[in-house]
Amino acid sequence: MIIIWLVLLIIAIVIEVLTMGLTSIWFAGGALVAILAAVVHAPIWFQIFLFLVVSLLLLFFTRPIAVKYFNKDRVRTNVESLVGRQAIVTSEIDNLQGIGQVTVGSQEWSARSLDERQRIPVGSVVIVVSISGVKLIVRPDEQMEGKGPEPSPVPEPMSVLQMEEMEPPKPVS
Repeated sequence: MIIIWLVLLIIAIVIEVLTMGLTSIWFAGGALVAILAAVVHAPIWFQIFLFLVVSLLLLFFTRPIAVKYFNKDRVRTNVESLVGRQAIVTSEIDNLQGIGQVTVGSQEWSARSLDERQRIPVGSVVIVVSISGVKLIVRPDEQMEGKGPEPSPVPEPMSVLQMEEMEPPKPVS
């Protein structure tokens, strides 16, 4: 049984080296404890029990600490670096109509409001909350509230007659 645990230990280490995901290394720890149990001639069921318990304990209790320690200098790149940044609304955001654009840095993005019912006017400062496909999900920046333009009122529906009355008369040629 020692050979089986040794093979499992080597496989877990090789997978960890190839992926660097901090997931299979914990099973290598479990396999190491199972090897020690096999050396003292513990029953197979006890070896398997130790393997599972030690692996799961290592996974659940030490992985979060290890991930935090190893990923502290990780630099967010590309799209994920936009989350949390401020943006300026360049085209009114209205989820009902499916419109809206913002500028983040020098890049223009389609945007939607986090609150489905909220319209965000042009010129407002917003915070990028998340990304859904190719659209930024944004919310107004509370720190900038009151410093931007007032939200535009929702226009009342008009009949065709009302719209025709608004148009200037066309010159006759």
